[in-house]
Amino acid sequence: QVQLVESGGGLVQAGGSLRLSCAASGRTFTNYVMGWFRQAPGQEREFVAAISRNGASTYYADSVKGRFTISRDNAKNAVYLQMNSLKPEDTAVYYCAADRTYGNFNIQQNQYDYWGQGTQVTVSS
Repeated sequence: QVQLVESGGGLVQAGGSLRLSCAASGRTFTNYVMGWFRQAPGQEREFVAAISRNGASTYYADSVKGRFTISRDNAKNAVYLQMNSLKPEDTAVYYCAADRTYGNFNIQQNQYDYWGQGTQVTVSS
């Protein structure tokens, strides 16, 4: 089992920045690709970003590319999502997730094994 706890959400004005954190405990953190997803009210949960086990490779949804940066600190068992130039359409609950499979980055939520409880991000216009 892997336990994931997100933090860092909040209310921010459009154009502002937030940094989300996800703390992991349980099994070996470096066994997992880590991802961020988000879910807006009335919408499906969607992929945001993913990072490889050693942090060398990343992958982003087109909607956040160039604005968001995913990173991880394996010594601290943590993954981060730096969000800049935020837009009202970024408003959602943000979840971190762990994927134990190997190969290409997975962007479907059912391919991730463990999930946090989510943190709310609200961007006002």
